[in-house]
Amino acid sequence: MIKLRVLDILAQQNHSKYWLYIQMNLSYQNFNRLVNNETRAIRYENIEKLCTILQCTPDELFEITPDA
Repeated sequence: MIKLRVLDILAQQNHSKYWLYIQMNLSYQNFNRLVNNETRAIRYENIEKLCTILQCTPDELFEITPDA
């Protein structure tokens, strides 16, 4: 399973979810689904925005775990 590590990165950088929400310029519903790993697809432009805002690489942004 692939999951976004957005909340982990925010915690490491001492930023809030609200701070990122303002930076991302998405609807709250879409943003919330994205950071809580409740979405099935992510647009490339949103991956790029996350990496730019959080100053990370896609490799740091995603975590792959074996299926249970």
